[in-house]
Amino acid sequence: MEKPWLQLYPAGVPANINPDAYARVIDMLDECFKKYADRPAFYFMGKMLTFRQVDEMSRNFGAYLRSRGLEPGDRVALMMPNIMQYPVAMFGVLRAGLILVNTNPLYTPREMRHQFVDSGAKAIIIAENFAHNLEQVIAETQIKTVIVTSIGEMLGFKGAIVNFVIRKVKKMVPKYNLPNTVCFMDAVKQGAKFTIEPFQSSPDDVIALQYTGGTTGVSKGTMLTNRNLVSNMLQIHAWLSPLFKDGESALVLCPLPMYHIFSFTVNCLAFMNAGGANLLIVNARDLPALIKEWRKYPVNIVTGVNTLFNGLLNQPNFHTLDFSTLRACVGGAMAVQRAVAERWQQVTGCQLTEGYGMTESSPVLTVNPVDHTMRMGSIGLPVPSTDVRIVDEKGDPLPPGPEHVGEIQARGPQIMKGYWQRPEATAETVKNGWLCTGDMGFMHPDGFFQIVDRKKDMILVSGFNVYPNEIEDVLALLPKVLESAAIGIPDEKSGEVVKVFVVKKDPSLSVDEVIAHCRENLTGYKVPKSVEFRDSLPKTNVGKILRRELRG
Repeated sequence: MEKPWLQLYPAGVPANINPDAYARVIDMLDECFKKYADRPAFYFMGKMLTFRQVDEMSRNFGAYLRSRGLEPGDRVALMMPNIMQYPVAMFGVLRAGLILVNTNPLYTPREMRHQFVDSGAKAIIIAENFAHNLEQVIAETQIKTVIVTSIGEMLGFKGAIVNFVIRKVKKMVPKYNLPNTVCFMDAVKQGAKFTIEPFQSSPDDVIALQYTGGTTGVSKGTMLTNRNLVSNMLQIHAWLSPLFKDGESALVLCPLPMYHIFSFTVNCLAFMNAGGANLLIVNARDLPALIKEWRKYPVNIVTGVNTLFNGLLNQPNFHTLDFSTLRACVGGAMAVQRAVAERWQQVTGCQLTEGYGMTESSPVLTVNPVDHTMRMGSIGLPVPSTDVRIVDEKGDPLPPGPEHVGEIQARGPQIMKGYWQRPEATAETVKNGWLCTGDMGFMHPDGFFQIVDRKKDMILVSGFNVYPNEIEDVLALLPKVLESAAIGIPDEKSGEVVKVFVVKKDPSLSVDEVIAHCRENLTGYKVPKSVEFRDSLPKTNVGKILRRELRG
């Protein structure tokens, strides 16, 4: 297929990457550990780990897991927030030939049971804060090895204080009873007595089961292979290469949880491959604490979601930070609103670059250029070695132009192997090599892509398509609005009408002001017929607004 976007690639970004540059992710890791041995790899609560330390500890941890009888191909769950134990455990699992099952620590016991039973996990590394939930379901799973850690376990003397506050003052560790558990650092120390026996693995072997958020039906395990993750890591690295001078490191603020595919691939793999260091934020919802951490370090790159950037902009102390070292800010996982992007640039002097992807694509498919050619409101250009097209309801490709809205489809070496033990769902999602994203959008004639909305979120008013993102973007322009979400509700006359949920920034905001603002900026059938004010909006743990919960 023709690729008009290639002519818009920034200087130095190749049209293609070599997905076979590394046969396995662990081959890339081994190279990084040697090449950047003495560089910082992770910062957390004032503590720093070098690449050399992560190398040694992850190798020992992987050896410990194998000493417990785990065999290559066995699944191991990780259930922790952003703490230093996460990358050590993650890399240890991969180096032992085991399959990583990233798990949201805020899952309810019901959600945990589904993921652990579905994946067949045999071991888990879990923060003590969530062990009481594991206690309720472990008997129904295949989990036999339980390794427990605390937030402060790798922080030395300071860690004892951190743990005391979390356990005794904030009472964030409910009592639990799990027999035969092992402390994380004990496992690392014991692992030093063992070696990881060599094992056979190939580029097409599954190394991660990354579960979808379950926002549509049952949560499914996305099978990501060595080749998928190596490819996306190289695609991201190539795209961001203009930000890196030869041999120069970068410090990346990492507020998104590493169990999420965005942070897992972008922060943990792509930036490590570039010799970058991650500043881990344990709780991105605690914005004052995040700003306090940011203030201590010369941050070069920030990854996040629209709600995080918007939230930071509304924190008075945020405006007092030193932004002189910022090179790039990248937003993903949900649409970046124009009003947020414009204000972010005004405050920080740095563009907020929007990208797009899915768990099923490891995740990155398109990104705006990180130079002056970025186009606000667009999801950018396909990354190297990636084809993207727009198709109609029959699956036939549509020509460029905003009048040709259709489903976004993509293909490339980063597209998943399939859904774990769900061949029918795989066949519905990947057709002839093309990933059917379920997102609606169009391609500009020059090759930039623009997302309009999810198929399922589209509102149909008297036969006209109304896209919630457009309504929410307009509401974001109203200074008194903090956040909003738009849904369709049943209507006798028009089938559906628009309803909006609004969180006020200014208490004086009225329903009449909201309607008047929308009337000024939207065609009549798009103007909300109902406005409901809320103190907050339901979100996933990474800040994505859950419209389905608002539909009730």
